[in-house]
Amino acid sequence: MNCPKCGVRVEQMPWAMGKRPLTEAYGWFLARWGKRLSWKETSEIFRTSWESVFRSVEMAVEWGRAHQDLSGVRAIGVDEIAWKKGHKYLTLVYQIDSHCKRLLWIGNARKTKTLLGFFRWFGAERSQKLEYVCSDMCWTGFTSWFTLARRWTKCALER
Repeated sequence: MNCPKCGVRVEQMPWAMGKRPLTEAYGWFLARWGKRLSWKETSEIFRTSWESVFRSVEMAVEWGRAHQDLSGVRAIGVDEIAWKKGHKYLTLVYQIDSHCKRLLWIGNARKTKTLLGFFRWFGAERSQKLEYVCSDMCWTGFTSWFTLARRWTKCALER
């Protein structure tokens, strides 16, 4: 605001998220509904744009990533999932400890290079604390995953 006495003043708006056009509360609201419904349905029901739902989910994911505790991860599972038509794959890395099972990371393609991206993201120190790396991805183009996992961790199991 521009006050005639004080000049230009900037104030914190606790309900605003930087330059985003949505309030923080509405962003979390849309992200929650975007988890249960398709983003298109969410945008139609709450009369907003698909882009607003996407940005709200993106904000929630960014917050979750920033507050994610990875300290207790001792066992991971690596798998792939096909998407679209043809042979397009994503590499998925899950925590598979007895006390916690969750998706940790998604990489584009099913290549050894993709798995290297996970270990770099996860960090050398945390990777050395892994006790088990399991995968059933024994096809020809991904066989060196085992060598890569052994280099970054204590133990890797192959089916």
